[in-house]
Amino acid sequence: MNLQIRDPRARELARRLAEKRKISMTEAVIEALESELQRERQRIPLAKRLAVIAEDFRAKAGQGGRAMSKDEIDEMWGHS
Repeated sequence: MNLQIRDPRARELARRLAEKRKISMTEAVIEALESELQRERQRIPLAKRLAVIAEDFRAKAGQGGRAMSKDEIDEMWGHS
């Protein structure tokens, strides 16, 4: 089965990747899609990344830190 790429930009990107890797355009498209699917599987949700960052900040702050009120945070950001 032949791969038909009608979009000029998609065709040019597939051609460039195929040329660099010395493979067919079909193989280039398959490899690119497999690579993107793998990246998608490995992606960490934003909430999880933020939780890790927050935990790191808490660890660095140590025992001396304290919770801030919304008013204090607003004032810090100039939103008073």
